This record gives sequence, C-alpha cells and structure tokens, in this order.
Amino acid sequence: EALASQQPPVSHGGSKVRLERVALLFLAALLGAAIMVIYRLSHEDIETKKNLNKLKDENEALKKNLTGDSSVKCDAGWEQALGKCYYFSITYSSWKDSRRLCQSVGGDLVKIDSEEEQIFLNKTLGDIMRCHEDKFWIGLTDSKEENKWIWVDGSLLNTSLSFWFKGEPDNWNGTNLEGEDCVRMGEKGGAKDLKCWFDKSCNDPQRSICEKPEQTGRRQDVCV
Repeated sequence: EALASQQPPVSHGGSKVRLERVALLFLAALLGAAIMVIYRLSHEDIETKKNLNKLKDENEALKKNLTGDSSVKCDAGWEQALGKCYYFSITYSSWKDSRRLCQSVGGDLVKIDSEEEQIFLNKTLGDIMRCHEDKFWIGLTDSKEENKWIWVDGSLLNTSLSFWFKGEPDNWNGTNLEGEDCVRMGEKGGAKDLKCWFDKSCNDPQRSICEKPEQTGRRQDVCV
C-alpha cells in the first residue's frame, strides 16, 4: 500500500494540448474555407457586373442602330436653329422650281415667323453670299393677287413683321412685263436694320432657303 501511494498521478496535459491543436486546426480550416467562399462570391459578383455592363452597352448600341441618335435634329447638310432645320441651296432655280426642290426633301421655302428668325437668316446669308446679287428665295409671293403677299402655308404676311428694303416692293417690270411677284432676301455682310427683302421676277434663277421642323431619329444625308 505504501508503494502504491507513492506512484505519480497520471498526467492529462498532453491530451489537452492535442485537443487545443485540433480545435485550432479546425478553426483555421473553417476560416480558410470562409475566405475561399467570400473570394469566390466576390469574383463572381465582379464578373456578373462586367457582364451586365456589357449587356447594357450592347443594348444601347442596338437601340442607336435601330432608331438612330435621338440627339440629332436635322439631316446632314441642314442647319439647326430656333427649333427648325434650314437648308441654304448652292444651286440657282426659279421660285417655283426652288419650292419643288424643298418639298421633295420634306420641307418648303422658308416662312419667317419672328424677328429672331429674320436676325438668324440675315446673319447667315450675310456670311455666305458671294456677291450683292447672290440673294435667296423665301416662301413669300403675291402672284395670285397683286400686293396681297401670302406665305407658302397660305397665311397672309403680317405687315408688322415684314423686312422690306427701302422702296420695296416696287414690282419693277423693266425686264419682265409680269413684274416682280416673288421675294428674295439677303445683303452681303448682313443688313444692319434687318431690312433685306426684295421683290423679284419669279422666273429669275436664285438660290433658296428650305425649312422644315426638327426631327428625332436616324439622320439622313439629304442634298438639294
């Protein structure tokens, strides 16, 4: 009995350390697995966003291809201003032929509706006229009844919104017995007082101003 009482107690320290190591390894494995899952999910999220952005870009490109760029308001060769599209011809034709050309591209000879429009046209023509006589037809005529000036849309000229040059209209018939029943406009360099309308024989060849509303959708290349 004395010998038995003197034997050292059994130690459990080694088992405890092994359990702690196993627990730490298990936790490390869990942490590693969690990191791998997070990385994979993050990578998949990035790829998903890339694919979504690619699809959006392709969708926008397809829309533009089908409908055209909605920011474009006027056809190529036309000038945008005041909510309208203007074409300043480079060819010379009679008043009637000029009107037909404008109508063939969806417009008509210009009707001047405001002082702002007269200011714009006066400046534009002043810059592009090649000489003093290089004037442009507008959509105004008294060919149906003398001194009854009518726009191409059938409306009467508002006398408070007219820009006749001094002494005009004079219906001069020195070279044409029919007189001057159509209106052309423009002064090289621009008229300071905006008054640059002149009556002229409708058969004389002149350049012209076509006009039509702004449009959205696919732009077209239209020449007159």
